[in-house]
Amino acid sequence: MIAVALDESADAVRPWTDGITLPVLLDREHVLTELYAITNVPAVVWIDEADRIVRPNSVAFSNDMFKEFTGVDAGPHLDALRAWVRDGTLSMSADEARAAVPDLSDDDVRARLHFRVAVEARRRGDDTVAGRHFARAGELAPMDFTIRRAAMPLIGEDPFGQDFMALYQEWEAAGSPFNGLPAMTDD
Repeated sequence: MIAVALDESADAVRPWTDGITLPVLLDREHVLTELYAITNVPAVVWIDEADRIVRPNSVAFSNDMFKEFTGVDAGPHLDALRAWVRDGTLSMSADEARAAVPDLSDDDVRARLHFRVAVEARRRGDDTVAGRHFARAGELAPMDFTIRRAAMPLIGEDPFGQDFMALYQEWEAAGSPFNGLPAMTDD
């Protein structure tokens, strides 16, 4: 198991890694969000020893820290993960896994390109260009947390404060869109 953070710096990730013993990688370029069509975080992808996706990106947590906020119980996912590791039990076939999550839309792809341009412009100190591209990325993919929330600390907004809560309420009002499998339940 590995964890991948989509933050701009290791310093931003470090406080969240206390007590974690698995490797935590930093994907500053958000390559994995494109590769696995991820539009919200946290997301979990199960990949077997042969590099095959056996369960595509889905909503899951490793514990119940955010259960009250998200309504997602970690137990069902952890039970299914344990069953896969212990005896190879999967909830879907390989064909179902391949078809379960649609590709990113053209607007999603364009939003990611604008996001990358914005991040690079910011790294080079051109906040005007960065701001313009962050805004365009948000217009193209308004409910994509890998873009909108990831941009928050880069444009001076708090990704854990009122700015995030406003985005979260907007996301809920839009029906909580997610390009992936829903959270597992006991049902």
